[in-house]
Amino acid sequence: MEKIKILQVDAFTDQPFSGNPAAVCLLETRQNDAWMQSVANEMNLSETAFVSECEDEFDLRWFTPTSEVELCGHATLAAAHALWTTKRVGESRPIRFRTKSGPLVCSRHGDLIEMDFPAVPVHPADPPEGLAAAIGGEPDYCGRSKWDVFLEFKSEHEIRALEPDFSKLRKIRARGIIVTSRSLDPTFDFVSRFFAPSVGVDEDPVTGSAHCSLGPFWSDRLGKTEMTALQASSRSGIVTVKVAGNRVALGGRAVTVLEGYLLDSCS
Repeated sequence: MEKIKILQVDAFTDQPFSGNPAAVCLLETRQNDAWMQSVANEMNLSETAFVSECEDEFDLRWFTPTSEVELCGHATLAAAHALWTTKRVGESRPIRFRTKSGPLVCSRHGDLIEMDFPAVPVHPADPPEGLAAAIGGEPDYCGRSKWDVFLEFKSEHEIRALEPDFSKLRKIRARGIIVTSRSLDPTFDFVSRFFAPSVGVDEDPVTGSAHCSLGPFWSDRLGKTEMTALQASSRSGIVTVKVAGNRVALGGRAVTVLEGYLLDSCS
């Protein structure tokens, strides 16, 4: 009986049951979109990554429980971790993924995984109608990236206190809502949270792709190109950020918490 390897990996953490969990499905043969969406819905995590080898690269796609997304940081980190820990790729070899957002390269530095991602700039924008009531607070700054609404607040206290109305937030036309402020803890440069009810994820625990916008934004604000960020969800996670022109290097650790197989009757 053919079995399809699947792992659950906690990303942007070195401790199990924290960070952001992602499922990683290691495919021997490519599967159709409907099957991948069904698996992602079954796993019911913010993202499930589907990895298939192609010559010396890997195709990588990401699905939430309800839809495919163009870029996902924590599931990319989880996919690279899975390939190295299952010995499909040698520990010293960088991994090159082909994705809908272009090529992404992951490299390993001890237990830290660094991902080379495109920067996603933020531009000032008027807040969407009903945003303050939906998010539960008044931001100091509103902007937009090509995917998300981006909100800066005065303090970390405000970020942590937000209790969005997800039924209202779901009506705002964007992949998600990034909220951020400077950090009160000198260990970190900035904090953030990420809400994406429109794609089936009310609050994402740690969002790598959001840091493709957070990195350039805070680099300009702080005058720094290397930063350490905390995503202040209930699970929380740490992301290292290096900004270099139109690229952002995101770093984090990962822990495998489950390994198993999908049966061939599912495919």
